[in-house]
Amino acid sequence: MNQKFTEFKLAKEKSEKKVIIGGALLILSVILFLILAQSGLSLVAIIVAIPAIVFLIQGFSQFNKMNKRFKSEVLTDLIASYVDNGIFIPQNGLSRSQVKATEFVKLEERYHSEDYLSGEIEGVSFISSDVKIEDRRTRHTKNGTQTYYVTTFLGRVFEFEFNKNFDGYIQVLEKFRPTVNRGYDNIKLESVVFNKKFKTYTTNDHSAFYVLTPHFMEALMSFEQNNKGNVGFSFIDNKLYIGINNFRDTFELKMFTPLTENTVKEFERELLVIRDVIKELKLNNNIFKEEN
Repeated sequence: MNQKFTEFKLAKEKSEKKVIIGGALLILSVILFLILAQSGLSLVAIIVAIPAIVFLIQGFSQFNKMNKRFKSEVLTDLIASYVDNGIFIPQNGLSRSQVKATEFVKLEERYHSEDYLSGEIEGVSFISSDVKIEDRRTRHTKNGTQTYYVTTFLGRVFEFEFNKNFDGYIQVLEKFRPTVNRGYDNIKLESVVFNKKFKTYTTNDHSAFYVLTPHFMEALMSFEQNNKGNVGFSFIDNKLYIGINNFRDTFELKMFTPLTENTVKEFERELLVIRDVIKELKLNNNIFKEEN
């Protein structure tokens, strides 16, 4: 592992060095163009720009290839140590319909997902992936109408097999809103602190109070505190959906951020999020099963 880790570290540094050289040459070519344009020697700037572009393309290309190898060779082994029957497909993700099923993550014109992960932890099945959603917007300027895109969701979406078929629908949302009109009521629970942090929507008050016990609310609060960003939970049929909008790509190496043992530990913490959901929310027992 240490030898492989060193290999990735050196490959990452090599790709970053090419990007730095390419960036420096590109800046130099711009400066030369500004200085020499009036003297008719702008060709010199163009000559400098050519290797700049080559270095930049090579650097970014090598970094992306290294990142893909890191996922397949390092992260796959890490996932196997935590997830039973784990399947990790970096180039794939949850479909639009799977994310729509959360009923609180709003889909827009642009949609992208990657780093698909599925498996079992303590007997609880789950699927998840990183999701990026962008809303198409327009603005009017003196030069006409411009179209641009705004990222509205960038984070991770989870689907867990829950141990109960719910009677009705429940959503516990930090800053999200239900995207499906099911005749939800916005209810207040016993905890004032919980009500300040989350809005709770349900189609069945009795079911909501049955599921959202004081302990369960405490577990949801703990999960929110341990995960930055806006969090949402929805209980639909026998599924628990969780969305974390933290504007982060979960399993991505970052250019110019040192690759150290702490990097792997950070990825490990991301996997522990899944385990914490199962343990904190007690998805691995039958406390919510209704007796026949």
